[in-house]
Amino acid sequence: DIDDKTLENYCSSLEFILSVENETDINANDLREELRDVSRMLPYSTKPLDVLNYLCQNSLISLYPNTVVALRILLTLPVSVASGERSFSKLKLIKNYLRSSIGQTKLKNLALISIESAMASTLDYTSVINEFAKVKVRRVKL
Repeated sequence: DIDDKTLENYCSSLEFILSVENETDINANDLREELRDVSRMLPYSTKPLDVLNYLCQNSLISLYPNTVVALRILLTLPVSVASGERSFSKLKLIKNYLRSSIGQTKLKNLALISIESAMASTLDYTSVINEFAKVKVRRVKL
């Protein structure tokens, strides 16, 4: 269980982070009180998504608006962070494996294919190879 002072500091920090000029998405004092109320309703081990679902299913969104906003932000962050990390980790693997034997242009193109893997999976490799062969013809016909 978290003490009141620590919870107050966390709520104030979140309010500050979500503030733009004089506008804010949450009120730190209200959020602290809402979190205390919600923590009494549900078991300690309840996951954030289950808390949000509970509030929505029981029509408690209007009673706990700051908690709902904080939970939505919390549940959105891991997805955006994970997708960025995945792209960078693929680039790092490509760089480590091919650093000494491949040029920077080729490395950029491989990274682009890795990052845009959904689009790359729809490519017809036969036509790509044929186009490449047409462009790279080195024999001169006599």
